[in-house]
Amino acid sequence: MEKIAQKFLENQNLNKEEFVKLIRCAHDPEVRELLAERALELRKKYYGDKVYTRGLIEFTNYCKNNCYYCGIRRGNRNAKRYRLTEEEILACCENGYELGFRTFVLQGGEDPYYSDERMEHIIRRIKEKYPECAVTLSIGERSMESYQRFRKAGADRYLLRHETADETHYRTLHPEEMSLQNRMECLKNLKILGYQVGAGFMVGSPNQTEECLAEDLLFLKELEPQMVGIGPFIPHHDTAFAKEPAGSVELTLYLLSVIRILLPKVLLPATTALGTMDPRGREKGLAVGANVVMPNLSPVKNRKQYELYDNKICTGEEAAECRGCLSRRVESVGLHLVSDRGDAVE
Repeated sequence: MEKIAQKFLENQNLNKEEFVKLIRCAHDPEVRELLAERALELRKKYYGDKVYTRGLIEFTNYCKNNCYYCGIRRGNRNAKRYRLTEEEILACCENGYELGFRTFVLQGGEDPYYSDERMEHIIRRIKEKYPECAVTLSIGERSMESYQRFRKAGADRYLLRHETADETHYRTLHPEEMSLQNRMECLKNLKILGYQVGAGFMVGSPNQTEECLAEDLLFLKELEPQMVGIGPFIPHHDTAFAKEPAGSVELTLYLLSVIRILLPKVLLPATTALGTMDPRGREKGLAVGANVVMPNLSPVKNRKQYELYDNKICTGEEAAECRGCLSRRVESVGLHLVSDRGDAVE
């Protein structure tokens, strides 16, 4: 087992079979420690002991898609839907700015109500008011033209988790009208347009195999995104996967180290899903190579409604509480939160 780990440390260009072997090493404590150590060295080299914050604004839970794993999918009639007005979004940014956030992440379902025009207007208003802040969008698959318009309006980054790079696996998670090819095309278009791009996947999603994860790592190596978000799969009670087991925290932590070594300069969040599965999940993520946290700036009244999966943490906290709590958590592992945009190192 250590042989493949050593090979990976020396040269990250493994083939699929080798990545499968590396993934199988996740149960070996010595290999986990070896890779975590290297991941921390790389994070320190490029980012020191800084942890960047992203102020998350979940502005709509309407979605035209019906992904089988997602609590806000179109077919979930029990979801209580909401949309934030432009003024509410700006109020979230104002609150976040006062708390020291210099990146705002506008995240939502694929909601046709937020047309290109509406999104352009919102982006422009945020950038006019907070020119030194980064605006990140996480609103799914759009056309090249839409992405171009958002970029011109001032959007800096775009998060679009690919969820799986394996076609067969993709088909078990998504309805017929969606396609993996289109997802990949969107990610490539975003890179062409000069966005800082984020991809990522769920760990332990239904029907995922070690081969699927190997495909994910190969895809990330090829795409070279500036950000990668991964977290354990957590089932939602109103989906077809309600009874499926959740993904493994241990495997997620191992893969965070692997991704840091694979893409040394990547921005790597310790995700809310990790914190939901393990009370110290985010600290553990930071302790194996992550360097980003994403506190919630959404209005407290809407947080429980943005329910992608069950038992999501921090749904009742004010943004200031959330940031204060995270600051203490980050310091507990010898790092510190910083108030800047936190761009990826070139």
